[in-house]
Amino acid sequence: MWATLARHYFSRWIRPQDTVLDLGAGFCEFINHIAAARKLALDSNPATSAKAASDVTVLCEPATGTWPIPAANVHVVFSSNFFEHLASKPELLHCLREAYRVLRPGGLLIALGPNIRFCADTYWDFIDHCLPLSDRSLAEALEVTGFRLEQAIPRFLPFTMSGRISLRPLFVRWYLRLGLAQRLWGKQFLIVARKP
Repeated sequence: MWATLARHYFSRWIRPQDTVLDLGAGFCEFINHIAAARKLALDSNPATSAKAASDVTVLCEPATGTWPIPAANVHVVFSSNFFEHLASKPELLHCLREAYRVLRPGGLLIALGPNIRFCADTYWDFIDHCLPLSDRSLAEALEVTGFRLEQAIPRFLPFTMSGRISLRPLFVRWYLRLGLAQRLWGKQFLIVARKP
């Protein structure tokens, strides 16, 4: 699934010469598949290093501290299903400020996450979900930290894509092309914001 998402969707915002940071990279599903000159994965989980491709630099650090990245050094910060795991709104604002700091002027923050507006019935079924977020609340947090909102899709991907449906590349490409499919099944937001 992530190879298809990276190639046929997220690549529109990422140039081959860019430096990309995957915030809360987990098992590196995104960063391993995106084409970029320099690929960074920030996650406090030691297992991230074992999952990272050979061209990915893993920064095994908590996102709630100061990131070991110089200011204005990154073209794109990408985060998928990470912000809801933060313990508080101040931790979220800290992460957004750090993203703003490491991004070059004109750089992008791209964020995916479960949208509490559309999955409130299952959002809390995961013990590690701490912070309820919607497309609206994250957009507001981004604007408060200095970002300019470029795109907000309240219903982008299903809440989960495991177990129930085939994840063949053709199916994922079909889903991405059909706005009706996203309106029917989408329970995760997609937000794109720019550092002025």
